[in-house]
Formats: sequence, C-alpha cells, structure tokens
Amino acid sequence: MPPAIILLSGGLDSATVLAMARAAGHRCHALSVDYRQRHRSELDAARRIAVALGAVEHRVIPLDLRAIGGSALTDDAIAVPESPTSGIPVTYVPARNTLMLSLALAYGEVVGAHDLYIGVNAVDYSGYPDCRPEFITAFQAMARLATKTGVEGAQITVHAPIIGMSKAQIIRTGVALGVDYGMTVSCYQADTEGRACGRCDSCRLRAEGFAAAGEADPTRYV
Repeated sequence: MPPAIILLSGGLDSATVLAMARAAGHRCHALSVDYRQRHRSELDAARRIAVALGAVEHRVIPLDLRAIGGSALTDDAIAVPESPTSGIPVTYVPARNTLMLSLALAYGEVVGAHDLYIGVNAVDYSGYPDCRPEFITAFQAMARLATKTGVEGAQITVHAPIIGMSKAQIIRTGVALGVDYGMTVSCYQADTEGRACGRCDSCRLRAEGFAAAGEADPTRYV
C-alpha cells in the first residue's frame, strides 16, 4: 500500500477524497491545517473522519493566517456573506491551497509519499482561483522541480479526484464508499458543536448537493 498525503479539512469534499484514496489502495496520512479559521468545529470533524476512514496517521499543523487576514474566514471583522455574490467572494483565503499543498508536499517527503490528495472542486464551488485544474497542474510541475524527491526522479502527483464532479456526484461517490456525512462540517460559521448556519454559500451548496443526489441530508443546523 503506497503512502499518500490527504489534506483533510473536516468537510464533505475532503472526507470523500480520503475515502477515494483509501479505495485506491493507499496508506493514508491525513493532514489538517489549523490556520485559525473562524471556528474549530471542522478540525474536530477531521479528527473523527480520519479515525472512521482508517487513516494511519492524522496530523494537525498550526499556521496562523489571521496574521495576514484578508478573508471572512480569518478576520472576524469581515462578515460571511449569506447571499450569492459576484466575483471571488470574501470567504476566499489568500493562497490557502498553495500553502496547504506545500505542507502536504513537505510531509510527503518525510514519509516517502509521492501522492498528494486535495478536495478542490471546479464545478459546484464559490469561484476560488485555487480550485481550478490549471492550479493543480502548475503546483504539480513545481513540486517535481522544487523537492529532493522530485529531483531524484520520483513522480510526485497531485490528485484532485473530485475537481470535475458536481456536489451530487461527490455525495453519491462518498455514500458508495461508506462515508458518514453526519460527521462532516462544511459551514463557514458553524457553532462550537458543529451545527451549521444554513445560510452561507457552503451550506447552500451542500444542501443543494444532497437534494440533487437524492440522499438524506444529515447536516445538523443551529
């Protein structure tokens, strides 16, 4: 079972990707990043999911993005929008996926993993530039150039297996792989118990996904 690093946020998408990596035969090392996001409920969810889906290890790395701010998820003075907006929304966290993939890349070099998994999605998403296929391709090229592993000839691969899937397709895939979505937290402003607001963009996309998939929505709301 070749090792792989799976970025695990605690949300619906990353839980599905962990299940997919396990089904692909990987020994899964889950990696979460405590970037001082608006709530910690998703990190609690990530811990539960890592155990439930058989990760051999789960690490949480601190990274204080509040020192930079610039996002509704890292600055409490910026409100989380509760209606659709045009352009890139204020919930975009500057360079977040670049930073997280860089940490996964470093972790992979240490444990000998040449496969990195990330749950970005370019279909049912909020317009984030670091969720596009072009970004994944570019990061993979960089990873092969900028690491000892890559220079010595290993083919580092960044997997984004749900990038072209609708939210309904993601949910159906996860259900088939045994993901308990009641464990996941997707809301941008969940409370300390992990209950969702039901109003933010992430909640809307999640609810629409379960409805389109024809699956019962286990989300707990405030």
